[in-house]
Amino acid sequence: MNRVVITGIGIYSCIGRNLEEVKDSLYHGKSGIGLDSERKNLGFRSSLTGIVERPVLKAMLNRRQRIGLAEQGEYAYMATIEAMKLANMDEEYLANENVGIIYGNDSSAKPCIEAVDTLRIKKDTALIGSGSIFQSMNSTVTMNLATIFKLKGINFTVSAACASGSHAIGLGYMMVKSGMQDKVICGGAQEVNYHSMGSFDGLGTFSIQEANPSASSRPFDKKRDGLVPSGGAATIIIESLESAKKRGANILGEVIGYGFSSNGDHISHPNIDGPARSLEMALEQAKVRAAEIAYINAHATSTLAGDLNEGKAILKVFGEKQPYLSSTKSMTGHEMWMAGASEIVYSLLMMQNGFIAPNINLEDPEDELKDLNFAFDVVEKDFDLFLSNSFGFGGTNSSLVIKKFD
Repeated sequence: MNRVVITGIGIYSCIGRNLEEVKDSLYHGKSGIGLDSERKNLGFRSSLTGIVERPVLKAMLNRRQRIGLAEQGEYAYMATIEAMKLANMDEEYLANENVGIIYGNDSSAKPCIEAVDTLRIKKDTALIGSGSIFQSMNSTVTMNLATIFKLKGINFTVSAACASGSHAIGLGYMMVKSGMQDKVICGGAQEVNYHSMGSFDGLGTFSIQEANPSASSRPFDKKRDGLVPSGGAATIIIESLESAKKRGANILGEVIGYGFSSNGDHISHPNIDGPARSLEMALEQAKVRAAEIAYINAHATSTLAGDLNEGKAILKVFGEKQPYLSSTKSMTGHEMWMAGASEIVYSLLMMQNGFIAPNINLEDPEDELKDLNFAFDVVEKDFDLFLSNSFGFGGTNSSLVIKKFD
């Protein structure tokens, strides 16, 4: 079995458009959440959202390439070219090597809605536009990036709710570990437009603490009242250790464990057993004891049941020796399909730079979770082993264990 290492990472999010900006935001506990007034005009309960600036790609891609990219595909392109640069993989290299892509994405709502709106007004399908179909499919990110970069390897999208990005990395890890693929571009992407958020808002899952947007996402805090939607994209390039050494690549970390489970329960209400089994499987596969994990980047989205049950699962699995714990969603909001990938990038940046990002807005944790080892403020700490949780609707769970390479 191959060892699986990380040689490139890239990020485009509400707390920064590149790794340096994101690192600074993480260290200083800087929120990327704001208000979208258009949502109120449309009848949303909440106008809170992560604020993500759309990239300008005209000088980077030709028209044919641009018209096929949905919003989340634009973010994924930006994250991927940053990861490629770090991995020392240019477009010529990708075109001539057997490189795959597995990306997490579970919606492309805006292009679908706009296509139907055009049809209703114009009464002519020819006027929908030639790029619409390539934007509207869930596989929009992988089909576009595989074409742009002329990729020759595995090519598919993971649709697994808010665990999509994490499962994409896990599946890429399995591909490389088994020897089926030497190099895979993994990641997750999420559109930020209101089109994709109306049904979520209608469920009453969003925070309505609009007076102070930066304080609205409050994972684990007693005053939390719901998640804040957000998005962007994150890319992680993984490859076999042999491939990385052969190329002389800079190794950023090693994927050593992937755990997964299904709650087998309610479609939207989380439980404790499912996440606990995912955690236990990841630790077992990584061949590490729970006490060796230095930091957990929690899934915790700032919902009442989700945060509570994840916290209970962590208490159950990690016992008396609790690792440092924070949810970067306190700063970013819930990046949904992207989150499982972005939180690997965030945690790698922490590990590389010797700190643990704070769980901002956490003033009074749930009484049942007082024994968790929360990072209330930034923690200056060198560490070499972390775990990241991602859970989603339908009871899908994913946990990844990453270590510093030695």
